[in-house]
Amino acid sequence: MPIGITATLTAKEGKEAELEAAFAELAKAVRANEPGNKLYTLFRSRKDKSVYVVMEIYENEEAMKAHGKSDHYRAIGPKIGAALGGAPDIHYMDAV
Repeated sequence: MPIGITATLTAKEGKEAELEAAFAELAKAVRANEPGNKLYTLFRSRKDKSVYVVMEIYENEEAMKAHGKSDHYRAIGPKIGAALGGAPDIHYMDAV
């Protein structure tokens, strides 16, 4: 069953460009190496330029778990974390 995820991220003041660059690097690696991923896109709020939402879709639970264990996620994830002003707000959803 497909799984959807949204993660709301808030960048530290002045770190928006760093967050966007790190995410672009990660998204490129996800698209190249994760056939079970169907969507991995970062959106920026029009209201608050420091707020972003990552939208993700995975074929199934295994594909989602593989993403979190991937070498590229482990390598690039800390770059994203360093640009954040707090913990992401993550929502997991099942397709209906």
